Amino acid sequence: MTARSDNDKRSKEERSSIAAFYAGRSVFVTGCTGFLGKVLIEKLLRSCPEIREIFLLMRPKHGLSIDDRLRKIIGLPLFEKLREERPSSFEKLIPVRGDTSVEGLGLPMIERRVIMDRVSVIFHVAANVRFDEDLKKDIFSNTRSTRDVCILAGGMKNLVALVHVSSAFAQADKPVVDEIVYPPITDWRDTIRMVECLDEQILRTLSSKYVGSMPNTYTFSKRLAEQVISDYSKDLPCVIFRPSIVISTIDDPVSGWVDNFNGPVGIMVGGGKGILRVVCLDPFVASDFLPVDVTIKAMITAAWKRGLETITKNPEVHVYNSTSYKIRRIVIRDLVEMGLRVNEKIPLEGIIWYPRTILTPSRMLHYILTLLVHLLPALLIDSALKLTGRRPMLVKIQKRVYSSVQQLSHFLHNEWSFHNSKMVDMLTKEVPPAEKEIFGFDFYNFNTERYFENCLIGAKRYLLHEDLTRIKEIKHGYERMRWIDRIFNVCMIGLIAWILWRIGVFSSVFTNEMFFDN
Repeated sequence: MTARSDNDKRSKEERSSIAAFYAGRSVFVTGCTGFLGKVLIEKLLRSCPEIREIFLLMRPKHGLSIDDRLRKIIGLPLFEKLREERPSSFEKLIPVRGDTSVEGLGLPMIERRVIMDRVSVIFHVAANVRFDEDLKKDIFSNTRSTRDVCILAGGMKNLVALVHVSSAFAQADKPVVDEIVYPPITDWRDTIRMVECLDEQILRTLSSKYVGSMPNTYTFSKRLAEQVISDYSKDLPCVIFRPSIVISTIDDPVSGWVDNFNGPVGIMVGGGKGILRVVCLDPFVASDFLPVDVTIKAMITAAWKRGLETITKNPEVHVYNSTSYKIRRIVIRDLVEMGLRVNEKIPLEGIIWYPRTILTPSRMLHYILTLLVHLLPALLIDSALKLTGRRPMLVKIQKRVYSSVQQLSHFLHNEWSFHNSKMVDMLTKEVPPAEKEIFGFDFYNFNTERYFENCLIGAKRYLLHEDLTRIKEIKHGYERMRWIDRIFNVCMIGLIAWILWRIGVFSSVFTNEMFFDN
């Protein structure tokens, strides 16, 4: 009777508190070195203080051991609040050597046994997110790794929730994406066997036809991974979590924290530096983004909700689209204009030209303008850098920018409706009342322009490492560049007019007008 009474008491506490649900539990996280993973482990440690431990799947990289990499991560500004409030909580982080691109996750047997004995919640966040069209790498890192996580989960005695982080764009072949599991496009088992057997050259030849209607191998592999989860969900309590473009924090734990140039923040920085002057996209397409701290709150809450019910009681896969659908629709043109306004208010250091970004859906016009406003100035500036004994860099940067725009082309010319009512209801209605401030979010009072202003400040602080006390001085440089831009434009117009006059265009037009008058 006592044991049953204790279980009932714990069950009641877990239903009324997300933090209580994680108390005493061990969690396993893949992808902890990525953007989402870092914010996830910080939030778990800070907002679920009684969590038992977090096992982190990591691999050595760039000459750093997994312990060195973990020390480097927890030294980031993201963890500053946690370091001040509860420095001992970092002792709960346990790095485990492994690799999601290796079969079986590269987990040693002893560590595998410990994880299976103690873990009850899994967050499978790891993925290869590069759009470099490498089918083998994407299938191994995104699809096979999901299978291997499911196999590991199948041996866990206490598992209550497996959260698989997919992507809203895993269903990019549909204009409208609901929070449901979709039928498979091909058999994931056959695909894994195929990429294991065929060499990379053959796979590169086959991949464009094999992925079919999917825009690239990344979205294709994430689509197959969802089917892996669906197939294993007969025996495992699973969640499919589909974030769209995940960008800077709002304020949890700090304002504007970011560790990459992806999405709107990258466009703001590139445009603000004067590097990104023309982009090939549909300016009236809306960009779907969500702050990373909101995304993480939803992930943690989704695991809590799934863990409250056994698969016997509820065998369905819980699916959430972590998107901004119906919250605030912003077309890219408005986003860029807002970014330029913010840039004028808080300019970046070391701009190479006055910020101005041309948006065009025409690939031909984009190519011509890229030569004129990207490549030609880059060649001139690099030549000047060489003459002064400095390292040329702009041509290399512009090549990278052009390549990135080409890889993102499908996403810059199309728009999707990612229905997200389950996710919104979960964060606004289902989070326990006492924890609304910790895990909930008020979507409808979200100030977009203020948020992007903080995003730019965060990019200056965390990505560009600029001195924020020098804003007044930087504004003088910004105004100077504005006048240089105006003078340059006047000179260019004068040069073009002179060339047209020299080749006789004006005299020809004048002669034709006289002829028609007569």
